Amino acid sequence: MSRFVVDENKCRRDGICAAVCPAGVLVPGGTSPPTLIPGGEELCISCGHCVAACPYGACSLDTMPTEACPPLRPEWHLPPEQVEHFLRSRRSIRAYKEAPVDPGRLERLIRVARYAPSGHNGQPVRWLVISGHGPVRALAGHVADWFRMLLERKPEMAHGMRLDRLVTAWDAGKDPVCRGAPHLLVAVAPASDPAAPIACTLALAYLELAAPSFGLGCCWAGYLHMAALHWPPLRAALALPEAHQLGGAMLAGEPRYRYHRLPLRKEPDITWR
Repeated sequence: MSRFVVDENKCRRDGICAAVCPAGVLVPGGTSPPTLIPGGEELCISCGHCVAACPYGACSLDTMPTEACPPLRPEWHLPPEQVEHFLRSRRSIRAYKEAPVDPGRLERLIRVARYAPSGHNGQPVRWLVISGHGPVRALAGHVADWFRMLLERKPEMAHGMRLDRLVTAWDAGKDPVCRGAPHLLVAVAPASDPAAPIACTLALAYLELAAPSFGLGCCWAGYLHMAALHWPPLRAALALPEAHQLGGAMLAGEPRYRYHRLPLRKEPDITWR
């Protein structure tokens, strides 16, 4: 089967599939169905734009048959007011219930996050799920050790980041790094892929925004991410796949508290040209 397939009985020869193709590998056929350019099979990025845009279900890919792609539900589209409310209600959750989350619920959340955009539809993100207060806290301990090193060797920078307060809290039995979260979701991708870091960031953003719909809360594990880039003991403890880089991490669990108001933010600084 060709990578791009057209049902000639359904095709209206309107050229929509060619117009939306990001790779530009489709050519409108005029009175004939659209076709691939020479070498188009190799250049196609299997993004599914042609399948999604055809109003008549005429387009398929060998990796993506039309019948496997659910139709859009216009009645589910949110008006601007609801979108604004949804995005403004996003909170970084730093207080979690003790109980771990069922793995099936975490997997459903990750499966939603895989729809985040990635350069050339490369979809490079892989996931490492670390569960349990013991394993998560052990990783936080490596971050605390990195804090101590910075306080000793780069005191001006460390005090500017208030790392002394974080170490004091850690020594008092608190966890200012992973906040007692029962899970840590780590996004990794091939180190050879220059677009991988932003792909990981986008996937984590999707994951965080989707989490409340699953009864979960998340928080960006920024300290852990920074430490993993500079502290070999933490990188060794994470045991990332060979030739892969850490693209970010997210704390996850069931929120201990609910929020009841939408906080304010600074006005946007916009330059119009």
